[in-house]
Amino acid sequence: MVDRTGEKLLMPSQSGLCAALGIEVPLICGAMYPCSNPELVAAVSEAGGIGIVQPLSLSYVHGYEFREGLRYIRSLTDKPIGVNLIIEGSSKKYLERVHQWLDISLEEQVPFLVTALGKPDWVVEQAKPAGVTVYHDVTSRHWAEKALDCGVDGFICVNNRAGGHAGTLSPQALLEEVGALGKPLVCAGGIGNAAEFTAVLEMGYTGAQLGTRFIATTECKAHPDYKQAIVAAGEQDIVLSEKISGVPVSVINTPYIESVGTRAGGFAKWMLRGRKTKHWMRTFYSLQSIWKLKRASLRGMQYKDIFQAGKSVAGINRISPAADIVAEYAQALKNAQ
Repeated sequence: MVDRTGEKLLMPSQSGLCAALGIEVPLICGAMYPCSNPELVAAVSEAGGIGIVQPLSLSYVHGYEFREGLRYIRSLTDKPIGVNLIIEGSSKKYLERVHQWLDISLEEQVPFLVTALGKPDWVVEQAKPAGVTVYHDVTSRHWAEKALDCGVDGFICVNNRAGGHAGTLSPQALLEEVGALGKPLVCAGGIGNAAEFTAVLEMGYTGAQLGTRFIATTECKAHPDYKQAIVAAGEQDIVLSEKISGVPVSVINTPYIESVGTRAGGFAKWMLRGRKTKHWMRTFYSLQSIWKLKRASLRGMQYKDIFQAGKSVAGINRISPAADIVAEYAQALKNAQ
C-alpha cells in the first residue's frame, strides 16, 4: 500500500486481525458445513492463519463429540482456532445446543468466536470476561449496527461473491457501508488466489475469509468430485438456489441442480412470505439439505450433488495443501508491502 507521497505504508492487517488473534497471516478458513473437518481447521491454523470450527460439521458429518473434536484439533496444532456459532433462535432445542457449544468453547479456551444470525449480545457477555474476541457475520450496515450494539469486536463482511449464504453487496460497497462503524472488517467472498487476497487488503479490509479455496485442499475430507468440480468451475457456473435453506445459496450448477431447479415452488414461496410460516419452511428445507449436503460431500457424483461454492472458483485451478495456500498468500502480502 502506497500513500500520495509514494512512501510505502503498512497494510491494515499488520495492526488488525493478526494482533487481535495472535496469528501470522490475516487469513481465516471460514466455517463450512459439511466441509470443516478437524484436519483442515488445524492445518490452516498451524500454517499461520486461523481455522474455524463448524460444530454441526464436526459432530454430524465427521463424528466427533464437540469437546472431543476440539481436543483432537488441539492435538494437531497449538495455534489459535475459532468456533462458529449460528445463534438464530428459531429452534429452542438447537439454541440449547449453541449455548452448550459456547460453554465448552470457553472451557477449552478457544480464543475466537464468529457469530452469525440473531443478536450476539449473550455470546459477547460470556466471551468478553474470558478475553475472547467475537466477530459477527454481516451482509449490510443494518445488521452490523445491531451487532455493534451488542459489543462485537469486528465483522465478517459476507459479499455477493461468497459461497453458501452470500450477501447482495460487492466487496467495495460492503466496505463503504460497514467501514464507517469503526470496527475491523474481514472480507468474505470471491477470494480464490493470492492477488485477490492482497487486493481486498489494499481496499481497506483487515483480513480475508476463504471457504471455497480451502475445500480444494488435500486436508479437506470432501469427496474428490467436489474438489474437482471447484477446480473445473468458472464464475458463470455459480448459481443461487432457494431450495437449500429457503433463502438464496450459492452452489455449483451441477446436473442435479439443473434437474431440480433453483427456485422455490408456489407453496414454498407462500410459506416463505409469512412471518411465522417462513421459519417452518426454512426448517423443512434445512433439515433436507443437511442430509443431502453431507451425502454429496462424502459421496460426490454418486449422490445428489449439491456443491456449495462461491465465485472464487474462477481463481482456483488446483488442489493444494492448506499450508501451501497460506504460504502463497503470506508471500503475496509481503511482496505488496
